[in-house]
Amino acid sequence: MRRYKENAPVELEQVICNKCAKKLKIENGILKEGVFSVRAEFGYFSRKDGLVHAFDLCEDCYDEMVAQFVLPVEESENSELMQ
Repeated sequence: MRRYKENAPVELEQVICNKCAKKLKIENGILKEGVFSVRAEFGYFSRKDGLVHAFDLCEDCYDEMVAQFVLPVEESENSELMQ
């Protein structure tokens, strides 16, 4: 769950994990922790036709979620972070 400052143009004020309610660390509007953000738009032929769901998970809750997958997540390194 995200909250933005009212008087600042799109400045992040708070991010809370939707699963465990942990408040993630933010400094000067910059998120300082890993977060898994989802925005899912459901289209035709789904049971949620026309709905948009959005949520954030902290890294621990993300790890718990993907540990339950039958097929593992695909993992690769982002070389742009290494420079």
